[in-house]
Amino acid sequence: MRAFAAIIALCVTLPAAAQYPEKPVTMLAGYPPGGLLDIVTRLVAEGMKPRFPKGMNVVNRPGAAGAVAVAEMARSNPDGYTIITTPHSALVIAPQQQDLSYRTPDDYEPVINLVAYYPMIAVRTESEYKSIQELIADAKANPGKIRVGSPGENTSSHLNLEELMHHAGVKMIHIPFQGWAQSSPALLGGHIEALVAQPGELRGQVEGKRMRVLVNFRPQRMSTFADVPTAKELGWDVANGVWYMLLAPKGTPAPVIRYLHDAAKAAIDDPKFTADMANRGIDVDYRPGNTLRTDLWREYKVHTEILRRIGILKK
Repeated sequence: MRAFAAIIALCVTLPAAAQYPEKPVTMLAGYPPGGLLDIVTRLVAEGMKPRFPKGMNVVNRPGAAGAVAVAEMARSNPDGYTIITTPHSALVIAPQQQDLSYRTPDDYEPVINLVAYYPMIAVRTESEYKSIQELIADAKANPGKIRVGSPGENTSSHLNLEELMHHAGVKMIHIPFQGWAQSSPALLGGHIEALVAQPGELRGQVEGKRMRVLVNFRPQRMSTFADVPTAKELGWDVANGVWYMLLAPKGTPAPVIRYLHDAAKAAIDDPKFTADMANRGIDVDYRPGNTLRTDLWREYKVHTEILRRIGILKK
């Protein structure tokens, strides 16, 4: 009886999958227009359009650090016409802190990982801190003195900071902002001593001699910031990156998933896309759906322990 039901389900889904895409596709983005996620989403969507003659429309659904958009995607029909580009923080952090229509990596279909980047800690050029060791030493000598900004509470940037404080044995004050547009003026104005930001945001400020980067949370040094040490090489095991990936609702037919994967893979393989990402300090980081699900489960469990340690895991 179970086999018969599976055959019936297959007969229902195959015709729809074979005709895909027969109408416009909505690609959700969980952050406002103009931000990095929005930029990457629109570039990927543009690269996918040749395979979507009916249209590929980007729709911004900001809120709850990306969780509002992921929840909308998770509730959508599993037909491939509502998909999302999202940072993995909305998948491994947000559902462990609030009740959402998704909880684990088994509650949606990972299609493909697109890009990745790793945050850095920077100070303004006038700062007394010439190295991360000097900043950490002052933080140890004066607990609670140093204020460090981030793009928001419970973002990957915030958790990198929490992990650094844990491994270095120091206490600094985390100041959450609503993104780079708020945190960078706060640093330049002397309202905070340091900030956590992504390489593309910092590059212009560093080249303009307005900021200095002290440490990189990437596993290896970046060629564009070759003189900046990684936390790992300094003895702190901290390297939480930010991944942007494409997801579809759970139950989306396999042929549709393959179609979406192949279209997105072609988009990120375009040399123009790779060059644009490199200019922004971002790595093209291709991983197919099955590999991505395994990686997400690993990150989910890692973040369970981090969130528990800093006291913000939902019971």
